[in-house]
Amino acid sequence: MIAANRTSVKEFIILGLSEVREIQLSLFVIFLVMYLMTFTQHAVIIMVIHLDYHLHTPMYFYLVNLSILEIGYITVTVPNMLSNMVSSRKTISFNGCFSQMYIFFFLGSTECYLLTAMAYDRYLAICSPLHYNRIMNRRTCMKVAGGCWLAGLFSPLIPTIFTVRLPFCRSNVINHFFCDSHPVLKLSCQNVDTTEVIDFILGSIILLTSFLLTMISYIKIILTILKIPTADGRQKAFSTCASHLIIVSIFYGTTIFTYVRPKTLNSFNFNKIVSLIYSVITPMINPIIYTLRNNDIKQSLKKTVSLR
Repeated sequence: MIAANRTSVKEFIILGLSEVREIQLSLFVIFLVMYLMTFTQHAVIIMVIHLDYHLHTPMYFYLVNLSILEIGYITVTVPNMLSNMVSSRKTISFNGCFSQMYIFFFLGSTECYLLTAMAYDRYLAICSPLHYNRIMNRRTCMKVAGGCWLAGLFSPLIPTIFTVRLPFCRSNVINHFFCDSHPVLKLSCQNVDTTEVIDFILGSIILLTSFLLTMISYIKIILTILKIPTADGRQKAFSTCASHLIIVSIFYGTTIFTYVRPKTLNSFNFNKIVSLIYSVITPMINPIIYTLRNNDIKQSLKKTVSLR
């Protein structure tokens, strides 16, 4: 890589969540179960939606994209974390570290854009139902989803280039369970104020803008729901977006706290816990939230199982 001849660091040591061997083994079992559970849940959702043509609608199309994204989201960090928990060499190569960092933020940025698109989809379905099928057709869905993935692909490019070009000669020990930007920047022996400002500005733009657009959609949705004359109608309308609103609240709450706040409030040990919530726990509970509150998926899943 570009920085290979500017640094004495060839690999990084990742401290992980604990340095106590007994705790590491217990955590290995816990996170292995969580990873397998998350992967299986999302795979089942993708399969069920694919097999049931009644679910071939824009809402479920975006849900499939979210499931694919979150499988990648946990796979880029958890397997390496599990390997380090049972290995005496808790290392990751220089190139591997920055590849992990870039892919993680690519997927995280894509999730921001996709959650915003899903909120807009619900806004159209509830606030403009007569025009919904015309506006949110298959071609539009493909363009919107493709735009989310493409925008996510380019969003972390500049911060990653700035970071990878830094010389790393102070230490090679990362106080985290993956190659996150803040703990990696602490290892540089060069002033990183410019890089941290770029990270902060870009993170703020991506997170706060997508969060604001999502909240605008939901404010309009709630105002429209409150105008529905019957209680059953209000409950039915709200049930179509309640799951998404819960997921949005958890995801944005933890990511904004981690990446859009003053540097003086940073605490890497606390950051590890918050990072676990949005990078491991949230992808695991998202399918549970969707399926428990979604009768269409539950009925389709029962039908799929009965046919096997």
